[in-house]
Amino acid sequence: MIGTQPIGGIDGVVISAVAHEGLVVTVDGRPARLAIVAEDGQLIAAGDQVAREAEAVAVNSYRSLLQGKGFLRVVSNPIEVGR
Repeated sequence: MIGTQPIGGIDGVVISAVAHEGLVVTVDGRPARLAIVAEDGQLIAAGDQVAREAEAVAVNSYRSLLQGKGFLRVVSNPIEVGR
């Protein structure tokens, strides 16, 4: 995990992040949305709320690592669907 992580493994998909903008997803240059899909294929949540939650968990995990608490797991609260 230390060092640059490989990216670009999904053809046509670009996930980008800017600190003050959050996660942005495009597919073949067109806007797309992140989604949470259950193992059985049921769509649980999609859109900006999923992107914000994913970004928050990643940022909090990284902050824990920088604080010397990298062994702690960061878990989000349940996403409220329909907000």
